[in-house]
Amino acid sequence: MSASTDVIAEMKPSRERPWSLWAGQIAAILRLEVRKNFMGKRAILIYLLAAVPILLMAALSAEISWQQSRNNNIGEVNIIFANLYEGLILRTIVFFGCAWIFMNLFRGEVVDRSLHYYFLSPLRREVLVCGKYLSGLVAALVLFTVMTAGSLLFLYVGLGSAGWNYLVDGPGKGQAMAYLGITALGCIGYGAAFLVIGLFFRNPIIPALLIYGWEFINFLLPPVLKKISVIHYLHSLSPVPVPEGPFAMVAEPTPAYLSIPGLLIVTVAVLALASFQIRRMEINYGGE
Repeated sequence: MSASTDVIAEMKPSRERPWSLWAGQIAAILRLEVRKNFMGKRAILIYLLAAVPILLMAALSAEISWQQSRNNNIGEVNIIFANLYEGLILRTIVFFGCAWIFMNLFRGEVVDRSLHYYFLSPLRREVLVCGKYLSGLVAALVLFTVMTAGSLLFLYVGLGSAGWNYLVDGPGKGQAMAYLGITALGCIGYGAAFLVIGLFFRNPIIPALLIYGWEFINFLLPPVLKKISVIHYLHSLSPVPVPEGPFAMVAEPTPAYLSIPGLLIVTVAVLALASFQIRRMEINYGGE
């Protein structure tokens, strides 16, 4: 009830230009939702997920630090991190973390029977979609970029001064920025997809698993079908190429100048679809 009261307080009739009013409403929703995303009971699972790669990299770093030839292992560590990043961080933690955060933006409100407070507010539903998506994006970006940076830091620190210099003053800095950018793009793309799933489906787990299966077998798909995915474009941006295995269908990576704007354009289109859907949405808690 307090959340809706705060939002309604921000929605007083105004003679301001619509864009200014909508910006103020989005900011009000953002403040409410960010607090819920970081401090709500559903945030515990995301914190645990984000801690997994950091703890794993810390253990691996401790193992590497005992090796006599650790100063010569930078190339090997680059390959290890690239594989762990794509297999564990990107395809698993970021994917399922975004699924949990963004699907609960609306589905969680329905389960908690609190979405009608927003619907009763003098608020355009497209603005509600925008505010909720941005709040989920803030939570995902903070948690998963910190997770990526922490994993990188722990792993290269195990190499001693050679690893630190490589990461801070050498080529490692560019690689780290690339990994952080890929993580951010993953949050943007997967976030929009899962927000729509949370709006369209009463049980979003099945469509989420279908998307995961499609992303998982992406390396087996023909080049044309590979491009109907998020992971293909994120994989193309990897600073250290990761082999997809002997059974993979070979496809040329999509250049960054196409991958990045392409993902952003698709994200905007998906959010437009979400805005269209929520305008027709009616709440029936009894049917949930």
